Amino acid sequence: MSSTKNVQNTHISDQLRQLHGAVLDIVAVINRPQRDEVLIKEAGIPLDRALFPLLVGIERFGPIGVVEMADRVGRDYTTVSRQVAKLESLGLVERKGSAADRRVREAVITEKGKAMTDLVDAARERIGRAIFESWNPDEVDELVRLMRKFADAVNEEPPVGSSVATKP
Repeated sequence: MSSTKNVQNTHISDQLRQLHGAVLDIVAVINRPQRDEVLIKEAGIPLDRALFPLLVGIERFGPIGVVEMADRVGRDYTTVSRQVAKLESLGLVERKGSAADRRVREAVITEKGKAMTDLVDAARERIGRAIFESWNPDEVDELVRLMRKFADAVNEEPPVGSSVATKP
């Protein structure tokens, strides 16, 4: 292998390590319970912090089954099922039979739940505007474009025959 190829591979490895570190930093911040508390307070909504990510997830990804929701939030499906039942008792979501699979009951946002997530979205925008206040608009545009591209690529299945597709 040529020395140019080794330098390129080292550079890519360094970039991937830096990218991974940045993603871990972002995920750590997002997963902090205090961040949810700040957003809940900023939105002015009366919602338990444990229910907050589920309500937002159901609004964004619903109709969604409990197993899929549990997978998205990294919680046990029995816990998520109890929490979705609590959201349902609060009138924020309702569960309906899936059109695709009658064995699955999917959670969907109610009008009351949507009003609450609208308040969360407005609070998130206020917080986001403060974060990006010193950024050039082109930098924000580029970040959004590249984050979407990255998220789409991460969500794709690894190519068949690639070393990451077949874990040892």
